[in-house]
Amino acid sequence: MPERGPSAAPSHEPSPATASPAAPLTAARRTGLLVTFVLGGLTALAPLSMDMYLPALPEVTSALGSPAATIQLTLTSCLAGMALGQLVVGPMSDRWGRRRPLLAGMAVYVLATAICALAPSAELLIGFRLLQGLAGSAGIVIARAVVRDLYDGVEMARFFSTLMLISGAAPIIAPLIGGQVLRFADWRGVFVVLTAVGLALTLMVWRGLAETLPPGRRQTGGVGTALRTMRGLLADRVFAGYTLAGGFAFAVLFSYISASPFVVQEIYGASPQTFSLLFGLNSVGLIATGQVNGKLLVGRVSLDKVLACGIAVITTASVALLLMSSGAFGKVGLVPVAAALFVLMSAMGLVLPNTNAQALMRTPHAAGSASALLGTSSYLVGAVASPLVGIAGEQTAVPMALVQLSCSLLAAGCFLTMCRPWREREPMAVPADRAAP
Repeated sequence: MPERGPSAAPSHEPSPATASPAAPLTAARRTGLLVTFVLGGLTALAPLSMDMYLPALPEVTSALGSPAATIQLTLTSCLAGMALGQLVVGPMSDRWGRRRPLLAGMAVYVLATAICALAPSAELLIGFRLLQGLAGSAGIVIARAVVRDLYDGVEMARFFSTLMLISGAAPIIAPLIGGQVLRFADWRGVFVVLTAVGLALTLMVWRGLAETLPPGRRQTGGVGTALRTMRGLLADRVFAGYTLAGGFAFAVLFSYISASPFVVQEIYGASPQTFSLLFGLNSVGLIATGQVNGKLLVGRVSLDKVLACGIAVITTASVALLLMSSGAFGKVGLVPVAAALFVLMSAMGLVLPNTNAQALMRTPHAAGSASALLGTSSYLVGAVASPLVGIAGEQTAVPMALVQLSCSLLAAGCFLTMCRPWREREPMAVPADRAAP
């Protein structure tokens, strides 16, 4: 069946000169520094919520008298909330615009984070973290939708890489702040700081982010319409392939996020401050690679070729980690393990922005719903990976490495079998009542 999309001719990557029907703002407003900073802050919300809390995980385990696997569910619940919330907020933003759902979600996020600081038990903390994730999903999903409103083609891939300067800084700063907070307060102080960060970001959105989806381009209809839109997106093999490849790559990343506090601190004896520094160094690698992707590779090398290279590097690093953690090289210290984790994290700068850009290029008619599916797949797969990495206890890194290798192989399989990068593709079919004017 003939299909339509953002580019008139079948192409893997629409030309940057192609005028996007989804770009209502002028070039000056599109490239404004404040807009870039606000969008970067919104994309940084997830790593801020997760990573500032990571150095405190062992202390939370002791303070609340719960096993490590239970405390890791505080990560899983927040991640699951972010995944499920996007399925609701994404279609809402297609119908009512970007600003109102975003501001409502951010307000609830601030309240939920403040409540987390008061949680007296692991069970209540898990529940409040779920609410925090549900509310915080608004920032994540709408930020991607706004980028799709403003950009098209390789310019969108470049902008996603630019956002890594801000969102990528969050994993560097967050555990460092978390580690320092633990020197002066207990783990509850981390949530107090997160509450202040959420409040500041909410005010920035209120003052600095204009509506990017005009009323004439908003979708109509209720839940049934939203479900049909999502079903149509998932029926597109190429969109589904990029979505799944990005989701499994994110699971590799989140298995590292979930397991590394115990691997680095419990198995290799590092302090919370040393862990924070290593975590920050890995994030520097991700940022640097993301900038190489956006500034040097995008527009010169096919996005699919860059994506294939990134997946291959992640797979190789996962194999190395599995061999080291299983004792194939004898007893190894922290340095070689940290080096393999650095390579793995750095390669994410080639994978995550390009899977997002390639998937969203095909969906100018439903950017909010497409962003929701991208985010939900990533966060749900990550939520499943989180408890698996601790299934064998705190004394071995083998589960983490196995999860990482399995997910990287699945990402490669989805990319090769569904996206079929060696073949030309027809753009996605757009229903007549969804096509942008």
